[in-house]
Formats: sequence, structure tokens, C-alpha cells
Amino acid sequence: MLGKLLPREGNFFEMFNQHAERIVEAAHAFEQLVANYNDVHLREQYNRDVDNAERAADRVTHDVNLLLHKTFITPIDREQIHKLINTMDDVADLIQDCAETMALYDVRQMTEEISRLTTLSVKCCGRLKDAVKYLGKIADPAVAEATLKTCEEIDRIESDADRVMRSAMSKLFREEPDVREVIKLKAIYELLETVTDKCEDVANVIEGIILENS
Repeated sequence: MLGKLLPREGNFFEMFNQHAERIVEAAHAFEQLVANYNDVHLREQYNRDVDNAERAADRVTHDVNLLLHKTFITPIDREQIHKLINTMDDVADLIQDCAETMALYDVRQMTEEISRLTTLSVKCCGRLKDAVKYLGKIADPAVAEATLKTCEEIDRIESDADRVMRSAMSKLFREEPDVREVIKLKAIYELLETVTDKCEDVANVIEGIILENS
């Protein structure tokens, strides 16, 4: 009975790591979907893989929010935990949105710009995972500094994605004669760039946690 009354510190950092792994899984599955888009069977398989990773990420998010209500003492501010896990979950949701939109809009073929934005999104998600894994050790000044540098790299990748999207939009409106294709590809480009935007949001949350806790 006494054990139930004592303050507890939930294993939030490990759960953050689990969620980041699901994000990377979804990103890699989407990358394979783009690479194998002309193969209908593989396309369906990788669509399912994206969905499975997103649902697994949702479960981690639910578990974190549930644990947050049950834990008296948390390793970092409660609001920071809530904001971090839910912003991370937005990344997984957006990757799934990209795959679903391609299917709903019946996109027939991939463009070079989709491939470039996908590559940047995957890279951004990988660096997000690296930043998250350091969170439990930011009391060490060297680790905190390394984490901040990783967050800066995420910012740079987001800027690269923004430039690619602007160039893609310019090319699309200048060269694509089919209005339907313009609408489809514009939506895909914007969603893919938003994945990197949301990764940058996660990086900003992590930077705030470091500045307040290291």
C-alpha cells in the first residue's frame, strides 16, 4: 500500500525513444513506397507498413499521456512531456497523410521533387530520433551541446526542404498543363515539406527542454 502512495518517476525517456523509432519506421516505409511506386503490390505493402508504424506511434502517445496522469514526479516538466510526445505524434500522422493522399488522389507516378522531399524527410526523422535519444542524459553538458547541434541540423534540413518545395512549386505551375496533376502534386509537395516543419517543431521543444533543465 505504501508503494502506491510514494512519488514515482515514469520511464518517459524510453517511451520517447520508442516513439521516435516508430517515426523512423514510417519514414523508411514511405521512402520505399516512393521508390517502388510503379509496383502496385509493393506500393500496397509499404502503405500498410506506414499505417502500422503510425498506429504503433499512436499507442506510445496514448501510453505516455496515460502515464503522465498517473505519475506524481516527472523527470521534466509535465507540459514539456505532453508537448513533446504530441508534436512527435504529429510527425507520424503527417507521414501517414502523405501516403494516404497519394492513394486518394490516385497519383500515377513519382516526380524527382517527391523523391528529393522524401529523402529530406527521412533524414530529418533520423536526426529527430538522434536528438530524442539524448534527452535522458542532458544533465551532461557535452550531451546537451551535442543535442542542440542535432537540433540545429534538423533546422538546416527543414530549410533545404523549404527550398526544394519552392522550386518544385515553381516548376509545377510553369510546366504542368494538367490542372488535376497540379492540384495533386501541390498537395503532396506541401505535405512532405510539412513533415520537416513538424520535425523542426520537435527540435524546438527539445531545445526548450535542454535550456530549462541542463
